[in-house]
Amino acid sequence: MIRYLTAGESHGKALVGIIEGVPSGLSISEEYINQKLSRRQKGFGRGGRMRIETDQVKILSGVRFGKTLGSPISLMIENRDWENWKDKMSISDLKKEIEKINIPRPGHADLSGMIKYKFDDIRNVIERASARETAMRVALCSISQKFLEEFKIEIGSFVVSIGKVEDENSEKNRDKILQNSNASKISAKADLNELRMLSIDESKNAISLIKQEMKSGDTLGGIFEVVVSGLPIGLGSYVQWDRKLDAKLGEAILSIQAVKGVEVGEAFENAKKFGSEVHDELFFEGKKNILRKTNRAGGVEGGMTNGNAIIIRAAMKPISTLAKGLSSIDLEKNKNVQSRYERSDVCAVPACSVIAESVVAPVIANSFLEKFGGDSISEINQRYKNL
Repeated sequence: MIRYLTAGESHGKALVGIIEGVPSGLSISEEYINQKLSRRQKGFGRGGRMRIETDQVKILSGVRFGKTLGSPISLMIENRDWENWKDKMSISDLKKEIEKINIPRPGHADLSGMIKYKFDDIRNVIERASARETAMRVALCSISQKFLEEFKIEIGSFVVSIGKVEDENSEKNRDKILQNSNASKISAKADLNELRMLSIDESKNAISLIKQEMKSGDTLGGIFEVVVSGLPIGLGSYVQWDRKLDAKLGEAILSIQAVKGVEVGEAFENAKKFGSEVHDELFFEGKKNILRKTNRAGGVEGGMTNGNAIIIRAAMKPISTLAKGLSSIDLEKNKNVQSRYERSDVCAVPACSVIAESVVAPVIANSFLEKFGGDSISEINQRYKNL
């Protein structure tokens, strides 16, 4: 089974990661991973860090002649901004005074992390809690995406809303693309505009809103959707709580910094309706093909894929670093103050949707391996063909 770990600080020398459980014989390249990384860096409303970093991965192990070896794969992304932070983030003791941060930002990991690990400097929390960590997650998880593509399982995403600006036609546009193609085409269309919305008009309205909040010193969150197509029936299981696919998907999405809510299918709208209005009825198309005319369940029933596309929606809160500040406390001087400003984005929902595509991939890949697993791509392919 696939599992991965990331390490590194936001302004440290580099981000590093290791992924194991990837079968042998999978074609992978730095160029493929870098293309995924470049998508994470885009989006109107991003901060100055994106003008400094041009994320490029280095594959350090686990790949030979362009194919995976079945052994652990290790990756590295160097932080270009490290040159500006050598003293503040020095690994060795500099024997000199470095300014400590004592004012936590409301909504961030600052205060709880400082208390939990008994730090006297919030910088220690900021550096690892930062969403900069997701660059390595995208790099590692892109290998799982490449694995799924071998079996024509595609993952896409798009932004539904920014603040109060909502693309009300997003579901219609998504279904139209799925009817004619796969989930990756949804991403391709979303990538055509700066906010990854499927409607250009609503994207323009959202850009105007972001510009307004840039001036006021505030931040914005939003809602995005992840779609997975090409899935066979029966990935996941109903027999134990920790084998249910929707539960694992929820965990993966909620692990992304600033994501506070997730639903599979039309979960929250379904909760307001009668059962007769909710459940996806079954029909025969011809004598053998089973058909559902709706997908309100979002492709998952009883913790298992049901053959429809998986539809996941998630809510990202506004970023907790505000230029205009919020009421906070100075832990050294024991007095009420305004929160400090740490360089940040105004809106990162488009990037978050790309990250969500990535973290979903190993969850789906592991459920696939559980059912069709083998040590090499050729072995898994043979088992899958015998489905």
